Amino acid sequence: MTESLPLLVTRADPGGAATVARARALGLDARSMPLFAARAIDWTLPDPAGFDALLVTSAQAMRLAGPGLQALAALPVHAVGAASAAAAEAAGLRVVEVGTRDGQQLLDGMTSRNYRHILWLCGRDYSALAARDAALTPLPCYAVDPVEPPADWAALIAAPAVLLAHSGRGADRIAALTEGQRGHLTLVAISPAVAARAGGDWQAIALADRPDDAAMVAQARALCHKSPRQGRAKE
Repeated sequence: MTESLPLLVTRADPGGAATVARARALGLDARSMPLFAARAIDWTLPDPAGFDALLVTSAQAMRLAGPGLQALAALPVHAVGAASAAAAEAAGLRVVEVGTRDGQQLLDGMTSRNYRHILWLCGRDYSALAARDAALTPLPCYAVDPVEPPADWAALIAAPAVLLAHSGRGADRIAALTEGQRGHLTLVAISPAVAARAGGDWQAIALADRPDDAAMVAQARALCHKSPRQGRAKE
């Protein structure tokens, strides 16, 4: 009989709570295991007239940036994934493109279409993107800080389980907290770049079909109902 594995959701709330709800609606044994907490930070609004477009790579930026977003409403938004796009629209911004992979691919497409001055609302600990001939201005408007794992973390990762990595920093933290214990664990990563930061020796690493939460949960659904005694997947 196929064993159903717990799904460990490690992202910060409110995104983490939304993922848990999505997974439980599909009948999965989703556990809230936040390894980070998100918070707003102070930021200074630049002159919107100095930019051609707004790059959004995280829904947290839209949720936590505050009322200053309204001053950017004239800029067309290019968002990575459906969740970022929905959060931007909920904040009153105009989304013109939704990327299906990651921030670098979306930025490459923007620069190829002659966007030359791009404002990027991002987290404090952002990974650099290459803007080629364009001027990319990162503007941190939120922070995501590590927190201690929940009390039942150690017991859950001691047995077969499926974990979600929604970001590079998330993959780094998961890797650090599972060191030497990954042979029976499966990881679902939001992108190849995130998977690359998760280390090796996993039972399996799977990639979401798209860079969004729904695709990750769909991938996890199949893995949670797969027997851990089956052969190792190629990483």
